[in-house]
Amino acid sequence: MLDVLLELHFVSAVLINTDAQSELSGAGLTESDRVIIKNRPAHLLGDKVSMNLILADDLQSHPADHYLMTHTTNPLIRAATLQDAYGHYQQALQEGRDSMFSVNRHQTRFYTKDALPINHDPNNLIPTQELEPWFEENSCYYLFSPASFANTNARIGSFPAMHETPPLESIDIDEWKDWKLAEVLLEQRAEQ
Repeated sequence: MLDVLLELHFVSAVLINTDAQSELSGAGLTESDRVIIKNRPAHLLGDKVSMNLILADDLQSHPADHYLMTHTTNPLIRAATLQDAYGHYQQALQEGRDSMFSVNRHQTRFYTKDALPINHDPNNLIPTQELEPWFEENSCYYLFSPASFANTNARIGSFPAMHETPPLESIDIDEWKDWKLAEVLLEQRAEQ
């Protein structure tokens, strides 16, 4: 992910907010003119801390006009996709939007846990391609300004735009199966 971000000319610096500085330096990652490694404060450590709190800490310590937030758990996003997202973000700002986030588009039949249909009529099956699309926040990237963040205390503003990511770039590693899928896709990409 770091290599991808450093390919982007609109990214002036990459801030890595971490509690694993020794692991990063052990792997050879050090600060540079475009890479800032920030030690995460103790009150923001743990798996249950909201990412919005971590972002608030980043915005306070490293002011900028706009922020692109990504995760290391999305290793398949390509620089071209982020460049396209940034262009759409700039256009969305001109249209009055205040932020943008990445999504997966779904056109399939959804049900509640009690097997109740959500977005379709089981007695009147239309082709799934004709169903209204639903969009899933996929956590691949977020674009926002300090003003947008201040308005909602979140990376998604009051009037966001959505940006679809290519399905094979949208893997978010949360579980072991996600890791295996990402590994296979990265190996396949390397062979091309």
